[in-house]
Amino acid sequence: MLAPIEHRIAVELNVRPAQVKAAVQLLDEGATVPFIARYRKEVTGELDDTQLRNLEERLGYLRELEDRRGAVLASIEEQGKLTPELRAVIEDAETKQRLEDLYLPYKQKRRTKAQIAREAGIEPLALALLDNPELTPDDEAEKYLNADAGFADAKAVLDGARQILMEKFAEDAQLLQTLRDYLKEHGLLRSTVIEGKELEGAKFRDWFDFAESIVDMPSHRALALLRGRNEGFLNVSLVLDSELNEDAVKPGPSPCEQRIAARFGIKAQNRPADKWLQDTVRWTWKVKVYTHLELELVNELRERAEEEAIRIFGKNLKDLLLAAPAGQHVTMGVDPGIRTGCKIAVVDATGKLLDTATIYPHEPRNDWGGSISTIARLASTHGVTLVAIGNGTASRETDKLVQDVMKKYPEARLQKIVVSEAGASVYSASELAAKEFPDLDVSIRGAVSIARRLQDPLAELVKIEPKSIGVGQYQHDVSQSKLAKNLDAVVEDCVNAVGVDVNTASVPLLTRISGLNGNLAANIVSYRDAHGAFKSRDDLKKVPRLGDKTFEQAAGFLRVPNGDNPLDASSVHPEAYPVVEKIIVDLKKSMKDILGNSQALKGLNPAKYTDERFGLPTVQDIFKELEKPGRDPRPEFKTATFADGVEEVKDLRPGMILEGVVTNVAAFGAFVDIGVHQDGLVHVSALSNTFVKDPHSIVKAGQVVKVKVLEVDLARQRIALTMRMSDEPKKHDAGAQRGAPLSKNQARHNAPAPAGSAMASAFAKLKR
Repeated sequence: MLAPIEHRIAVELNVRPAQVKAAVQLLDEGATVPFIARYRKEVTGELDDTQLRNLEERLGYLRELEDRRGAVLASIEEQGKLTPELRAVIEDAETKQRLEDLYLPYKQKRRTKAQIAREAGIEPLALALLDNPELTPDDEAEKYLNADAGFADAKAVLDGARQILMEKFAEDAQLLQTLRDYLKEHGLLRSTVIEGKELEGAKFRDWFDFAESIVDMPSHRALALLRGRNEGFLNVSLVLDSELNEDAVKPGPSPCEQRIAARFGIKAQNRPADKWLQDTVRWTWKVKVYTHLELELVNELRERAEEEAIRIFGKNLKDLLLAAPAGQHVTMGVDPGIRTGCKIAVVDATGKLLDTATIYPHEPRNDWGGSISTIARLASTHGVTLVAIGNGTASRETDKLVQDVMKKYPEARLQKIVVSEAGASVYSASELAAKEFPDLDVSIRGAVSIARRLQDPLAELVKIEPKSIGVGQYQHDVSQSKLAKNLDAVVEDCVNAVGVDVNTASVPLLTRISGLNGNLAANIVSYRDAHGAFKSRDDLKKVPRLGDKTFEQAAGFLRVPNGDNPLDASSVHPEAYPVVEKIIVDLKKSMKDILGNSQALKGLNPAKYTDERFGLPTVQDIFKELEKPGRDPRPEFKTATFADGVEEVKDLRPGMILEGVVTNVAAFGAFVDIGVHQDGLVHVSALSNTFVKDPHSIVKAGQVVKVKVLEVDLARQRIALTMRMSDEPKKHDAGAQRGAPLSKNQARHNAPAPAGSAMASAFAKLKR
């Protein structure tokens, strides 16, 4: 008998069952993961948000499994075939796959050839030949002729008997698991080019003759092969390693056919029925079992690859959302353009739009001087201190323009930063942007977004659908519902980890707060607009439809700076204010004297303030917050400095050491913006002098890094970089290079990842 769900999850997460049980109860009561992770630490034994997300996912899977188990048992019992032994086996099934294997013989299905043969009374013949191979098939078949049922001769009868045995063999749960395990150990996913598609499918050429273990294949390679198949350029099939190794191929039954025969005692001993039975085994494998298991294992690989791709996307998104904010500075956003000009938007320290302009410094107008004057005038008029330049077309040329402004007007004390504009166009054309700036041109809205995302990446990026930010791999090939669910969870965790100012936060930002939804967020903003800024967290209770449960979930993440109660600007939950009041009494100091004064709290023992409701973890968190109230978990703001004179790929030379910004991290490495409109790839093997299993352990999106140029392929616009300064640049090879790094644009649009020399070598050895 299986252990209760909570115990199974506890084993998987390596925690205590009591922790899981407590977390499940809180989730069932409607508590959110951020709330549980932050404010119910003593209840769950300090499970963090990652553990809670995994727990929530497994809880859903196991509850679905139990529901399905109940349905399977009921179905078999209704058929009158549920024995105590079968019930025990079904109740011990640990996965949906195992459960479905057991249910297969009892599953209601369309009228099969085997079923038609049974109805004609042929099943005794099939079982007799299996039990006694000394019988002569043709002679025995004569006894079961039934012309009315379509079995008028011995051949038709034997075909019916074969269908019965094939179905029996193919529905044997133990055999299926044996064959499944063998295929996982010896199965290769092989791809070959479809004849005549060589030129049209050139982007998949690394997969024209390729094979790799189906269980070891990395996510990006699996998704590349499956995309090639879906687009009609590749044949993809599951084969045994012995089938590709000529030296290992032996005459006679395949290893899988041998296992089917062994399971049912079928042997080649020259008895009358032996050949017929062996043919039945062969047909069972080729027609029934192989096709079933190939589909199952390829789907399993696809799901595994999708999960990894989604995980990587989520990790990149988290790093981007939690990137260092530049802070409250009057900022100029510049959306570069050539023919249509550069769009400029100036926003104040809170992100409010102050002014806009369009300049034409580049071709065809080449109004360089006028553009410098316009930027200088806007900067002087509004007190601009930061200039955010989008990293799209004409970015480096525009960067040079702003640099000339800084040289000509040093008194302006401007600082320029090139920022990613990924997703800015999505926001510009959104309903949200249209409501906020109904009279602004779409391109000007993009400049506003660029300025704001420098001030606070998190607050601006939440306005964009997460998958439109473009920091994933093969994002269009994965389950869109799973991707959306995962990314929404990432955004929720990030927003709540930082907290928001309830008096300035937008509806999209408030929507991500624990316990809130779009309607409640809109109600908060409407109430704020009608009654002015919130003076305290308690004022939130006056917002329509914001009840006690919602207040409990959300209050700790909503901050009220400069309000009636200094604690309202901290992450201390209102429910824990009495704990702080006890601390104040003991210290005999005012709240203002305590906040931010770590010395004042040094002599106190947090354990003194614990009780039945607030355990030590919560009290320790309160102490930390009192020492640094409203602390931001995000890192200090830093920018990369692009090299002068390096503006296009053609300006690069092997051996150059440059500074850049990580824009995307994939399983095979990291893409880095070095200011030439084309990101370079640092392969996973070049990230560190030590072995790197996961690139995220070394770099993250938004990180400033130093890289060396290894190779430049102008024809394919590919740049190979390394973070190991001791690496020597590669010698130039004008020809196409197998396994050359992908450009960022190719990754963003999900072009297939390169096979790489290591894979090519492995396959060559396998074929030999």
